[in-house]
Amino acid sequence: MSSTPTPLSDNNPCIICGACCVSFRVSFYWGETTTVQVGGVPDELTEKINNHRVAMRGTNQKNPRCIALDGEISQLVSCSIYDNRPSPCREFVAGEPRCIEARLKHGVLDFIPASCA
Repeated sequence: MSSTPTPLSDNNPCIICGACCVSFRVSFYWGETTTVQVGGVPDELTEKINNHRVAMRGTNQKNPRCIALDGEISQLVSCSIYDNRPSPCREFVAGEPRCIEARLKHGVLDFIPASCA
C-alpha cells in the first residue's frame, strides 16, 4: 500500500473527477484482500457483504463515498490505495456509460463528450 495518494497521470481527467468513487458500491471477492494476498486491498478498508464478497468501506450506503478517496470531487482527487485497488476499480473505464452517469449525477460535466451529455 502506498503511503501517499497516487494520481493516475497528469493528463487523465480522473484525477479531477472522482465521481465514480461517490456513486457506486464497490463490491468484490474477499480473496482480493490482504487476508489472502500480499498487496491486496487492505482488510481494514473493507466491510463484509456476505460470505464471498466485501465492499470498500463507505460505498455500501445510500450516499456512497469510498474510504480510499482523497480530495474533493471535481477539484483534485486521488486514491490512497491506487496500486492495491480492487478489480471493480481496475476495470472501470473513464468515459464508459457508468462514468458518464456518475459525472452527470455529481455535476462533473467537463470531459464528457458532447454526444453523451
